[in-house]
Amino acid sequence: MEQPDDIVEAIKVGKFEDLDFYRGWIVWPLIPYSFDTSVDTPGAAPLPPSKSNILGTDDVKRDVLARVIYGFRISIMFTLLVTIASSLLGVFAGAVQGYFGGKTDLFFQRFIEIWGAVPSLYVIIILFAILGRSFWLLVLLTVLFGWMGLVGVVRAEFLRARNLEYVTAAKALGVSNFIIMFRHMLPNAMVATLTLMPFIVTGTIATLASLDFLGFGLPPSAPSLGELTLQAKQNLQAPWLGFTAFFTFAIMLALLVFIFEGVRDAFDPRKTFK
Repeated sequence: MEQPDDIVEAIKVGKFEDLDFYRGWIVWPLIPYSFDTSVDTPGAAPLPPSKSNILGTDDVKRDVLARVIYGFRISIMFTLLVTIASSLLGVFAGAVQGYFGGKTDLFFQRFIEIWGAVPSLYVIIILFAILGRSFWLLVLLTVLFGWMGLVGVVRAEFLRARNLEYVTAAKALGVSNFIIMFRHMLPNAMVATLTLMPFIVTGTIATLASLDFLGFGLPPSAPSLGELTLQAKQNLQAPWLGFTAFFTFAIMLALLVFIFEGVRDAFDPRKTFK
């Protein structure tokens, strides 16, 4: 009876013959690793870049390029979720403050001052110790402590527009406050609102990376660019980790800033695209 190694060698040279044998084909992915796959390569970790590991491996022999791809995806998802949720809350709060003014504005301002003074890092550490680290809990906490970013600019735009003639005319015609706020006043405040979007995006990514670097971010099993930065600091003899983390953050932040700059230009009524 032939041994498996002999069969493999015979197949390689094209001399294997069997009634049940059919020559097939297979398409391998460019990166045949998951973010948590340990590379079976001899040597002490972290391994330098090679043909099988383009960006090398980390300190537990996981492929760096695979972790960068998965970490990039998680960072983008986290950033978009937090930015959208924070923007909706911030725009709504700023619109209510600026449109109604008076005691409503005063109450919201005092509340924002008190809420903004809460040490968010301590709250995150305490809740993670009680509930455990998870992606959705981190999204919720980041939104709760980051929704004030757009309140100021939206409030200023609504305070300026509340006494304009078209708002007074809409009130005289009996148009509801909700329609006046979000159908007539908010579009005129979109440019100023979207101007702050790139700053919110970069701040969100910096928050996630900082929490991961400190050990209070994503769960240990999740791929994280902040954890890659921490490994680069702990393994100075492996410069490919530091260069990979730096260029990944630089490319990701540049892409997101340009994307949101394009979104702002798209919503600018003063610009025409030919």
